[in-house]
Amino acid sequence: MEARATLRNVRISPRKVQIVLDLIRNQPVDKALAMLRLTPKAASPIVEKLVKSAAANADNNHSMNKDALYVAECYAAPGPIMKRIMPRAQGRAYRILKRTSHITVVLKEKE
Repeated sequence: MEARATLRNVRISPRKVQIVLDLIRNQPVDKALAMLRLTPKAASPIVEKLVKSAAANADNNHSMNKDALYVAECYAAPGPIMKRIMPRAQGRAYRILKRTSHITVVLKEKE
């Protein structure tokens, strides 16, 4: 049995989120939440909220044991990219890409 939580169209680059997700992969939920609380990255509060949501899904929807949960999978996929224009010298224009992410966290029970 697995419990998952997905957050779509988050306004942060998937590359930045992936750094935080690599820290918590295959960790128990309580240890993962402690690591996220102490990690000074912009993605940490977002991922922390997502892990809490997945744990609540496991408890309420699937009646899983909260103490035996661990982060089985977590990944960030690229979402839609907002394209903006930045004026530059001599009439040129540079493109600015504002990237978004789809973040997924999957929790399973230790056996």
